[in-house]
Amino acid sequence: LHMTVAESLQRSVERWPDREAMAFLQDGVRKTFAQFQQDVDQAAAGLLALGMKKGDRLGMWGPNTYEWVLFQFATAKAGIILVAVNPAYQVQEVEFALRKVGCKAIVCPTQFKTLNYCNMLRKICPEIETCSPGDIKSSRLPDLRSVIVLDSRQPGMLHFDDVMQAGGSQHMQQLQDLQKKISFDDPINIQFTSGTTGAPKGATLSHHNIINNSYFIGRRLGYHWRPHTRVCVPVPLYHCFGSVGGGICMAVHGISIVFPSRGYDGKANLAAIESERCTFIYGTPTMYVDMVNQPDLAKYDLSSVEGGIMAGSPCPQELVKKVIGYGTTENSPVTFLASPLDNVERKTETVGYITDHLEAKIVDPTTGMVVPLGTSGEIMIRGYCVMLEYWDDKAKTDECITKDRWYKTGDIGRMDAYGYCRIDGRIKDLIIRGGENVYPAEIEQFLHTHPKVKEAQVVGVKDERMGEEICACIKLVDGADCTAEEIKAYCKGQISHFKIPRYILFVTSYPLTITGKVISSVLENAQTRVNLTIRLYSCQ
Repeated sequence: LHMTVAESLQRSVERWPDREAMAFLQDGVRKTFAQFQQDVDQAAAGLLALGMKKGDRLGMWGPNTYEWVLFQFATAKAGIILVAVNPAYQVQEVEFALRKVGCKAIVCPTQFKTLNYCNMLRKICPEIETCSPGDIKSSRLPDLRSVIVLDSRQPGMLHFDDVMQAGGSQHMQQLQDLQKKISFDDPINIQFTSGTTGAPKGATLSHHNIINNSYFIGRRLGYHWRPHTRVCVPVPLYHCFGSVGGGICMAVHGISIVFPSRGYDGKANLAAIESERCTFIYGTPTMYVDMVNQPDLAKYDLSSVEGGIMAGSPCPQELVKKVIGYGTTENSPVTFLASPLDNVERKTETVGYITDHLEAKIVDPTTGMVVPLGTSGEIMIRGYCVMLEYWDDKAKTDECITKDRWYKTGDIGRMDAYGYCRIDGRIKDLIIRGGENVYPAEIEQFLHTHPKVKEAQVVGVKDERMGEEICACIKLVDGADCTAEEIKAYCKGQISHFKIPRYILFVTSYPLTITGKVISSVLENAQTRVNLTIRLYSCQ
């Protein structure tokens, strides 16, 4: 598709003006497509009235609220690049992000949970207190001019209502004229990648990237022929999964998106599915585990659900019954996706097949040569979905995008003769035990077949003799009692001896990112710190 985000929304508005586009249940906000379009135009004109121009960057910092989606589309229409800022960022992290991409404005609530965003911004820019709203001059953030607060009035900061009221008829005309100058190849969104090694990188995506990705996601899931799809979206909007799979799919396919709560809440998700009669649901494996293990799960009527997408990290086979997908932020994000018509084996053992108009290959990470079918190697992707660049970071961009525009995912997988892909893990997560290559995902999937295991995460810990040993951090089913010896006995004869974990730790929780991914590096550090504890569980 060769269209901008604004053009895709306009098409859906003309086709379904009175259809509900979105519902934010915690805040009691509901908008039809026509109402949303009106708000988008008003917000976009307001941003132009503040002096923002095509190509400027605006940071969106906060949880899942209506204003997040509103500014996602308002910036796109005004030619402004939306910078998705992680709601969990602390002072140092948000300063790095805003400075890296040169944000001219940032939008945020006063606070969310324990994080007071306005206070953090004042720590970075104490000048805010004495500046006129919209005319900030900060030594640490020289590009920043405006802070737009969603829910309260703060000294030196604009209020959301100020923006919505700022645009006059001349700004509306300016907005309309601007549409002729915006190209579908223009950058529209900067998504910061996790930054587990070094500083986060700003993956820069275009209209073309995300419009087409959402289009082909929807085609694969049947959004184009299902009578009226309502998607429950508990995943965060700051992540590609929520903003593209949710917001952009809404505009492209005319689906309705339902946000149960500002932050993740398993009970709220189930209640939303029941009350809103959601037909699809998005989530990470951790979110699905949480939902299916809710003690009062049986009381909810979930009969409306036809399918969903599970993505974000390797998924245990025992958990997957509907639809599974794979992708990366740098690829807009989805590249592999199962079909609702696939059999259970394909849905549980693979991440589906390559989506339309993309290329994928599996290569030897050391030689770069394509490996035979069924052989593990690094997954590489080429096509419309590959990001433009890492913002202002040519070296990092050149590391992961080849001259032929193949994107190196850093993930290890293998493809069968039908193009279905199995994910074995991350290159950096590879455990080398006595010369044997061990992929944690393979062991985790096996451990999930144990009836007492609710979740399992496998990490490598240093070992003087073997180089690395395998440690399994296991969450048990509620009320279950289990020993390390029992887990090891279950493994014997089922998986290769060198894949059997040397250390077993029983845990009650995992350190998670806000997207619900387990932070394995924290687990590894924790195991190093409590090495004596690990050895207590070791059957040597």
